[in-house]
Amino acid sequence: MSNRLKVLVADDDPQILEGLVDYLEWRDIIVDCARTGEQALNLCRDNRYDVLVLDVMMPRLDGRALCEQLRRDGTATPILFLTALDTLEDKVLGFEAGADDYLVKPFAMAELFYRIQALSKRVSRQQLRRLAVGELELDLDTQQAVRAGQRLNLTPQAFQLLHYLAAQSPRLISRAELEDVLWGDEPPESDALRSLIYQLRQKLDKPFPQPMLNTRRGQGICLHNPGDDR
Repeated sequence: MSNRLKVLVADDDPQILEGLVDYLEWRDIIVDCARTGEQALNLCRDNRYDVLVLDVMMPRLDGRALCEQLRRDGTATPILFLTALDTLEDKVLGFEAGADDYLVKPFAMAELFYRIQALSKRVSRQQLRRLAVGELELDLDTQQAVRAGQRLNLTPQAFQLLHYLAAQSPRLISRAELEDVLWGDEPPESDALRSLIYQLRQKLDKPFPQPMLNTRRGQGICLHNPGDDR
């Protein structure tokens, strides 16, 4: 297994983005890049990174909104904001959104590199890579799910669905929101979500006496702990 850091850099300025990628790759960091918040969100849902470097002032989905969404998704990866906004209020808003560090433009590339290194070693969030809802436990690094000591043999997409439901539990989540999480702007034409939920139910609920998936017709689906009903 490679010990190289893997970082996502998101910035809507192509020149800044190119400079960041070139420098970090020169420092032997594996880099993915995004020009929009939506691209960054989809990459984070499909990949595991050691650190996320996000520009704050991106169009449509800005860095703060992206950070908040990632935290709601259960993403524990350290987040570093890059921005020209340098007031105390701006920084407070960034930290309240869920950021771990804040670097004001212009900055020295070497400082960015060492901040990334420092963030990658933090344990406060990075090691919170497990989710638990009642007797269900998810390991986000190995993509494994266990219920009552029994491992669930899930496909990657079924695990992604279960991860989101667990991170949002016990909130009721609409079909449209789940389709956006799973497929973004390119939802499948067929009723793939219904099929995926059926597959997940067969693994998560069928072998056990009490179901965890709760579907409300016309409203959505939620993951709940049956122990809460006692």
